[in-house]
Amino acid sequence: MRNNSVKTALHARENIINGWLAIPSAYSAEIAGHQGYDAVTVDMQHGMIDFASAVTMLQALSSTPAIPLVRVSENAPAHIMQMLDAGAYGVICPMIDSAEQARRFVAACRYPPLGIRSYGPARALLYGGKDYPRHANDEILTLAMIETRAGLAQLDAILDTDGLDGIFIGPNDLSLALTGSASAESTHPDMVNALEHVLSRCRAHQKIAGIFCTSGDAAAQRLAQGFNLVTPANDVMQLGRAAREAIASARGVSAPPSGASGY
Repeated sequence: MRNNSVKTALHARENIINGWLAIPSAYSAEIAGHQGYDAVTVDMQHGMIDFASAVTMLQALSSTPAIPLVRVSENAPAHIMQMLDAGAYGVICPMIDSAEQARRFVAACRYPPLGIRSYGPARALLYGGKDYPRHANDEILTLAMIETRAGLAQLDAILDTDGLDGIFIGPNDLSLALTGSASAESTHPDMVNALEHVLSRCRAHQKIAGIFCTSGDAAAQRLAQGFNLVTPANDVMQLGRAAREAIASARGVSAPPSGASGY
């Protein structure tokens, strides 16, 4: 089976830079995959991407060095299994609030006896190789999103889940839950303390700590803070930012700030 270089790097304590796609375009996915990202995530929760578009994007990413990941829309086993069969090498699952939800998520990503994943790897065989079924349980990356007060309260139990590789923070939802305002780079004390708590518990459990960021500079700050998987904005944010900067440069003025804060 093709090695999941992201898992290998993370277990070697190397940092991962993860791209993020919300635009349903195989061409955009192919471009992103060639830019130097370690992994690229196809966002099926808040992106404008359906299953058919996601498949073409995963196919496009297959021609690049980036490891293809997917954020599913919900903790639904059929949806998770379908994306793995389509060739995703890892799943980011939103709104994990309890150990039982984490267990169900991981079970959907693992073949028996470790889980309940149904056999039918389809395109996963083309990307992963003919021996994919024998090694998929070891290679597929599983990240649970912590985005609520309930998830924070149950963090240790969630991290104890067998087969869960780590946590991925949804900073806007978590900020909204803790402070009443969605801000990915919030400096509110409750948000700062929550992120430090997640980092501390991930270290204690020897699990991955990931987070969505609004820019490359913000991602660098999160890496310095101790996160080891960061997403420096998504394609929509980057496209808008580049357009504003180009227009401002042509007009000889300063670029206006972004209206989007990421998710």
